[in-house]
Amino acid sequence: MKIICVGRNYAQHINELQNEKPDEPVLFIKPDSAVLPNKNPLYLPDFANEFHYEAELIVKINKLGKYIAPEFAHRYYDEIGLGIDVTARDLQNKLKTKGLPWEKAKAFHNSAVVSPFFLPKSNFFDLQNIHFSLFKNGHKVQEGYTADMLWKIDELISYISTFFMLKKGDLIFTGTPAGVGKMEINDEFVGYIEDIEMFRIRVK
Repeated sequence: MKIICVGRNYAQHINELQNEKPDEPVLFIKPDSAVLPNKNPLYLPDFANEFHYEAELIVKINKLGKYIAPEFAHRYYDEIGLGIDVTARDLQNKLKTKGLPWEKAKAFHNSAVVSPFFLPKSNFFDLQNIHFSLFKNGHKVQEGYTADMLWKIDELISYISTFFMLKKGDLIFTGTPAGVGKMEINDEFVGYIEDIEMFRIRVK
């Protein structure tokens, strides 16, 4: 299982980090070791000073595929979850300044919070308008709608499959909306799709 992440897929998030709007999806990969085990707290490592939360809808791939045409992409997933792409922001900024890859800031141990369960996509009336949100210590800090994605889910699956063979169980983090911010010791994060609680984690 691998985790393919999409960067800069919401315009307001691009603006808040003062990044350039891309002409095509920005991709990076996290290994399976990045997944935070269910019910475990998130321990922040000591190789960086500033860690950020980035809430994202997750698509779980259900079969093998490559060079998938957009009109057939809907056949390659049945479930949608929620997660956090944990980012060592100060380290990422340092790497970006030097033109180096992001993996040390994005793919480290336990840097992928994944909801312990996924929802059937048949639960949703409109996949292009799913609402999700993230609360930090009881206060809403992020919310997004799939309608605001620069590249929609099926477009992402098609594009990703051009470069990486997708396998059953692979996860696609589809990008984060505006509102990213710091994670600090003793913070509690709760994520929702619509009104369904998808995960609850504590930072240590």
